[in-house]
Amino acid sequence: MQYLVSVIDDKSNPGSTDRQPDISAFNERLIADGYWVFAGGLADTTTATVIDNRGEQPVFSDGPFVESKEYLAGVWVWEAPDLDVALELATEASKICDRKIEVRPFQ
Repeated sequence: MQYLVSVIDDKSNPGSTDRQPDISAFNERLIADGYWVFAGGLADTTTATVIDNRGEQPVFSDGPFVESKEYLAGVWVWEAPDLDVALELATEASKICDRKIEVRPFQ
């Protein structure tokens, strides 16, 4: 089963910025153990564009789709045998990257 693992940062209490070496080592282990599918960090929310094309004309808006102190800072996609394994990895990931982690299975 695949899981979307979202890294959540907080503008009022951001995670440490010196975690990249530890995150890279964790990613290497995910690759070696066969859990890695994809990962990437996201640019600041000020670079976001929201497109709403549900009406007669598309509407483009600058910024994130919701205003919040918390925001999506990056994602992993993992392949894990079950939710317990994904949650165990996410617990470790939260400590390593010093941020909250949300785990959601793909349907």
